[in-house]
Amino acid sequence: MRREFLILSELRDAAIAARDLVGDLSAPDINADPMRRAALLWQFTVLGEAANQIPDGIRDANPQIPWRAASRMRNRIVHGYWDIDVETLVATAADDLPAMIAELEALIGQFT
Repeated sequence: MRREFLILSELRDAAIAARDLVGDLSAPDINADPMRRAALLWQFTVLGEAANQIPDGIRDANPQIPWRAASRMRNRIVHGYWDIDVETLVATAADDLPAMIAELEALIGQFT
C-alpha cells in the first residue's frame, strides 16, 4: 500500500502543479513563456505516467478519476510533442484538474 500512496501523491502533486502553472493565464500567455510551457508539459507527463502505474484494482474502484485520459494526454505529449495543443492543456488544467485533485485527495486519505 505504501507504493500506491506514493504514486497517488505524485499524481496529485503533478495535477496541482499543472493547475497552478496555468492559474488565470490563457493559452497564448503560456505559449509566450517557453519555460512555463515546458513545465506544464512536464507536469502533464508526470501525471499521465503516474496514472499508468496505478494498480487496476484502484482504478476500477475509482472510475470517477480520469486515469485513461491522463495516460492518453501523456502519450500525446511524449510521442507528438511537436504538435501539442496548448489550448487543450490550459483548458484541462483549469477546468478538469481541480475536480481530479479533490478526488485524488479523498483517495489518498484512505491510505493514511
